[in-house]
Amino acid sequence: MEQFSFVVTDQESGRLDKVVTSHYPDLTRSKIQNLIKKEQILVNQEPTTNRYKVAENDVVDVTLPDPVEVNAVPEKMDLDIVFEDDDVIVVNKPQGMVVHPAPGHEHGTLVNGLLEHAPLATVNGELRPGIVHRIDKDTSGLLMVAKNDQAMLSLSAQLKAKTNKRKYLAIVHGTFKEESGKINAPIGRSKKDRKKMAIVEDGRPAVTHFKVLERFNDYTLIECELETGRTHQIRVHLRYIGHPVAGDPLYGPRNTLKGKGQFLHAQVLGFKHPRTGEELLFEVDPPQIFQDAITDIRGV
Repeated sequence: MEQFSFVVTDQESGRLDKVVTSHYPDLTRSKIQNLIKKEQILVNQEPTTNRYKVAENDVVDVTLPDPVEVNAVPEKMDLDIVFEDDDVIVVNKPQGMVVHPAPGHEHGTLVNGLLEHAPLATVNGELRPGIVHRIDKDTSGLLMVAKNDQAMLSLSAQLKAKTNKRKYLAIVHGTFKEESGKINAPIGRSKKDRKKMAIVEDGRPAVTHFKVLERFNDYTLIECELETGRTHQIRVHLRYIGHPVAGDPLYGPRNTLKGKGQFLHAQVLGFKHPRTGEELLFEVDPPQIFQDAITDIRGV
């Protein structure tokens, strides 16, 4: 259990939850509001509400409970394994599946299923065994998974050196004038909403290449190739250039294609085999809901 305190300055007066957010940006607004409800955030040693307006010289005490322990346990599930040998698994993750356990998602993740299926590399920790790279819960498609530490180190080094091939299909809003292009804009945590990523000056370098595959009346089917792999990179970059991914609940408009999340699919994955050095390349079709969406907008 951790405890912090701060004194409100004359420039910080306002709603309690907003002031606490400015001091502890790693805490989400909803987490702070929950702590206030549980009386783990006090003002002048008294409980209050998140709408309470603090004033200069108020003393705010914050108590953070110990983190809930999360374990990755094997669970039997059907996995769409595209390739497997003694070193590597290439799996086609369905839309809606979380990659690894975390608070709120302790079960039913890809890692739970993989642990039941085969031994995995341990160098990446107990919660992310074998996971070399991730894709978002509502993004479908290909992931490479390491079955031993040697494979993990090799695949991770390839990822860092940008020698992997990773191509995505995306249905996006609007129509492109260009046939292809490159988006080079740094990505970091949004200053306004900690749940989101954004283009920020002090962010980490991020580069996405895109190519138009097919144009429709209000949408475009494109292929994106990652040069870097930042959190939500494709989704943030496409919003930045005015073409958010259709169905994206975080970065897209409300008036969009009906589905179960963003229409984004990791279609192509290529890497050098960690033991043999052989160049491997895999490709999988997007899920049926993605294909049906293309059929529907093609007919409009």
